[in-house]
Amino acid sequence: MNSKKVHNLIFTLHRYLGLTLGLIAIIIGLTGSLLVFHTEIDNFDQSHQSGTIIPQREQLPIEVVLNTVKKAYANQPDTTIQRYYPPPKPDRSIKVILKTKKFDWLPIYVNPYTGVILNPNSKPSSIQKLFFDIIYPLHYSLLSGDIGLKFVGIVGLLFTILSITGIILWPGWRKLIAGFKIKWNAHPKRVNFDMHKVAGVITATFLVFTFFTGFCWNFSEFVNPIIYALTFSKPQPNLVSVPISGQSPLGLKDQLKIAQAALPNASLNLIGFPSKPEETFWFNFNLGDVSLDQYSGKVLQVSTIATASLGDRILNSFNDLHYGTFWGLPSRIFYVFVGFAPLILFFTGFVMWRYRHRTKLTTKDSIYTTLN
Repeated sequence: MNSKKVHNLIFTLHRYLGLTLGLIAIIIGLTGSLLVFHTEIDNFDQSHQSGTIIPQREQLPIEVVLNTVKKAYANQPDTTIQRYYPPPKPDRSIKVILKTKKFDWLPIYVNPYTGVILNPNSKPSSIQKLFFDIIYPLHYSLLSGDIGLKFVGIVGLLFTILSITGIILWPGWRKLIAGFKIKWNAHPKRVNFDMHKVAGVITATFLVFTFFTGFCWNFSEFVNPIIYALTFSKPQPNLVSVPISGQSPLGLKDQLKIAQAALPNASLNLIGFPSKPEETFWFNFNLGDVSLDQYSGKVLQVSTIATASLGDRILNSFNDLHYGTFWGLPSRIFYVFVGFAPLILFFTGFVMWRYRHRTKLTTKDSIYTTLN
């Protein structure tokens, strides 16, 4: 097969993948743009609900705060504590995540100095409902559960191929400077083509990052073992707590002390609480993670960047590649625009296809008229 046939084959694959995946990729891309700064939006919502907090000399112990929350929900026996987030700043509230009969993820904000619950309405805010009920499920599963999750994963893989073929077809490989130019005063057909090639080449690599990592996450049960095998790394063990007959789980104060000893001089980011007898305590610090048996307090795993295997480092890098955090704020801002790329590329690609399709029809009509 000569180079011209290969080029035509790649071009055909690129065109029809783009037309087929375009609308779905637009939904995934635009919702992704909204999610880039979800943490900041969530922090703003938390501050709005918490009001002004005046820092005092000492914060309440974690156990006191959690007991206050438990008492407030004592009339709802199905309520369980999922996570605890300490305040990142002295004037910020504590965030406790609950699971209730009505809500799987209910944030409760507590004054760290007085223990007062600052949002006693016991329901998610409109911003929280928007993100957790619509934007997140729409982004990773198109609001279609497990089937949608796999479908979006397949779209992620196909869009990765689409982006790679776009890079191969980019005309700038022949004339580099021309590849980044848009001739605004040219015919609309040429302007449209230039917009497609420039937007494509600027965002293509990052679209590969986002869509391929999304595919890997949605098919993690297949992808993760392959990555571990290729990197000769051991997969993460299945951590479980071993119930001790007649013994209750070890108290949080002792668990936290053990976890902090495993990573000395590290600051706490969050605590993940077990919801089942076989689950473990999870402590996330700025230096790594610690998992403990909830009954004995035994350290089951300490995960840090230094101790992570090559396979784990690759899998952990997916977060930065998918969310655009690898260059800090500049790359995150850029990722907002990357999320708009599928919309621009689909529109300009569709216009290119229409021009091409219309030219073919005109040619056929001319031939028919000539023959008759």
